[in-house]
Amino acid sequence: MEKVRISKLMSERGLCSRREADSYIERGWVRVDGEVVSELGAKAYPSQIITLERAAQAQQRQRVTILIHKPMGYVSGQAEDGYQPAAALINARSRAANDRSPLRFDRAHLRGLAVAGRLDIDSTGLLVLTQDGRIAKQLIGEDSGIEKEYLVRVQGRLSEQGLALLNHGLSLDGKPLRPAKVAWQNDDQLRFILREGKKRQIRRMCELVGLKVVGLKRVRIGRVMLGDLPPGQWRYLRDGEQF
Repeated sequence: MEKVRISKLMSERGLCSRREADSYIERGWVRVDGEVVSELGAKAYPSQIITLERAAQAQQRQRVTILIHKPMGYVSGQAEDGYQPAAALINARSRAANDRSPLRFDRAHLRGLAVAGRLDIDSTGLLVLTQDGRIAKQLIGEDSGIEKEYLVRVQGRLSEQGLALLNHGLSLDGKPLRPAKVAWQNDDQLRFILREGKKRQIRRMCELVGLKVVGLKRVRIGRVMLGDLPPGQWRYLRDGEQF
């Protein structure tokens, strides 16, 4: 059995992101089989027990995750082509009135927020921004299997064979897509449930079966629902609320 970088093991076990692991190791906040490790790049056997010191656990508890109902016209990440990022919506005034989190808004909560699952500029709905590397990995890591649910308004005619292909059988960029769950919600709207998130995936899937997307809204990520969060407003992910 070969040794593996401790930061990689920590990420794989969901303890934190690899970047966070390196920071914790530098501070002496990581133990392997009870022994403090403080050397960057140090390795361990996959069978060894890795634990975090209380200081690291306390720092993790202070990190916030924010849920936004992204409207059209905002990009998910950095500002581009004159469009504002969704993070620009986060301020004390735009916090949802029914947010039940006891946290008080602090501008420090805006530092280091990473988008965990993008929505393109023409799409709306649930967008997650987080300071917590564990949540980011859970939602967008290579082995993530978290469901994302969308309501998709379309134009065009869809055959039974086309619907079957949307569920399983299409490829993008030369690679087969994972099986999806796609069904009619009403006469002109489909419900998509995906376990992956390629760029503009739903729009491109629909094009392959002769449909044009005219509206796309993400309504759920894992067990977290968009619910009645108003467009352009946000709330904190609550303690005990999990994807």
